Amino acid sequence: MTPQPDSGADPDPDPADLRAEAAEYEETVDALEDLVVELRDEPIRESRLEGLFDEATTSNPGIWNIVTAFIDIEDGEAIVTDESKLAQGKWAPEIVDDCDVMVTIDIQPGLMPDDFKYLVGKKLQDKMDEFREQAAKARQRAADLESAADDA
Repeated sequence: MTPQPDSGADPDPDPADLRAEAAEYEETVDALEDLVVELRDEPIRESRLEGLFDEATTSNPGIWNIVTAFIDIEDGEAIVTDESKLAQGKWAPEIVDDCDVMVTIDIQPGLMPDDFKYLVGKKLQDKMDEFREQAAKARQRAADLESAADDA
């Protein structure tokens, strides 16, 4: 499972562990990039995000207000494991803890496919930016720890 941004971390981890963490973040970015390309280039009905589109565009907004796709990164591939609607409240921790990335959009009956692609693509891009930032921080922390060890 991909480390989550801003997750609690060991105060003095091994630099090799930090480099491995950065690699996991980068693997997540690569998998999400592939998903964004698929979303952009393929018809919604042939994409891994078809279920999210269906839930977002056909659910009754009088009952539901958001829908989320839960995405796991397995062997470098983004796998949409579930889509779920929520009226109010919070996701159950066992659902959230069991996924690497969540993409949430508002229920919008009649949302056009191109608008869906833009909204979800933007949210995925934001997630990729977060993971890139976390990878950079992990790499920098590893370099700082190695430098401090060399100076000691």
